[in-house]
Amino acid sequence: MKTVIIQYNAGNIQSVLYALDRVGVTAIVSDSIVDIQTADKVIFPGVGEASTAMQYLRERNLDEVIKSLKQPVLGICLGMQLLCSHSEENNTTCLGIFEEEVKHFESKDVAIKVPQMGWNTISGLQTDLFKGIAENSFTYCVHGYYATIGADTIATTNYIQNYSSALHKNNFYGVQFHPEKSAKLGEQIIQNFLSL
Repeated sequence: MKTVIIQYNAGNIQSVLYALDRVGVTAIVSDSIVDIQTADKVIFPGVGEASTAMQYLRERNLDEVIKSLKQPVLGICLGMQLLCSHSEENNTTCLGIFEEEVKHFESKDVAIKVPQMGWNTISGLQTDLFKGIAENSFTYCVHGYYATIGADTIATTNYIQNYSSALHKNNFYGVQFHPEKSAKLGEQIIQNFLSL
């Protein structure tokens, strides 16, 4: 099985590579259109800023390539947000695969920090991405923006308000949390994705 991690100007690729290695998968990191199109599974991770990430993708025509993919695709953190329709982060038009909007956390309570950093629960779990995962399991989160709840939501988390911690539409999946940093539970989710 050929697994490709999309290379673009967003961090966190190394920890995804390590996580895949732990489940026995050697992935290719590439921004080559041919590599991405011929992959069996595509992972679109990211820690960074939406507008510069989208600019990088557009300059290399990777935005159109990603939208055209038919194999299973997993967006992680910023990668999931870029699969949504629009982000409030620098007023960015995203890929539009998921209908949901990406908004900034607004906290009126000074004790509730933005960005959210640390462990939080996921609930309302749907699809085989969460096969063998218990309701209210803990995942690791680092993000100041969140995807709204909508037709594509397959898991939710509460931080300031409820938001989509996972999305699914056709062959596209997205998780807001970091499975690669979520211990055994994260490894199970990665294995579930690779088995889709």
